[in-house]
Amino acid sequence: MLIGLAFSCAIGVTLLVLGCALPQFNNWWPMFVLFFYVLSPVPTLIARRLSESYDSASSACVELCIFLTTGIVVSSIGLPIVLAHTSVIQWGACGLVLSGNVVVFLTILGYFYVFGSDDFDYSPW
Repeated sequence: MLIGLAFSCAIGVTLLVLGCALPQFNNWWPMFVLFFYVLSPVPTLIARRLSESYDSASSACVELCIFLTTGIVVSSIGLPIVLAHTSVIQWGACGLVLSGNVVVFLTILGYFYVFGSDDFDYSPW
């Protein structure tokens, strides 16, 4: 499962690099999306660390962290769209970056789904 998640993340980052490095695009501004990739799991990790149970009744910390994560994900989708709308990048590059965003964020979601539960057994590893 971990190998599949790593492969999926590599595909997403490859799509991001293609959106920047292809000769017809040749613009590296979309690489700022990498900051959002790094920042997106941080609020969820904080919520899991500070709250007693992430799955039970909601608390203010959990709700705030979900809100911040949503803001980070929406910002990572909005950045390439704004860059393409202002003609800083081309729409083809925007499409590649957005498809890379979808793949990477689904990979992060899959990681938290698989390894986030308390009853996960690491003994086969």
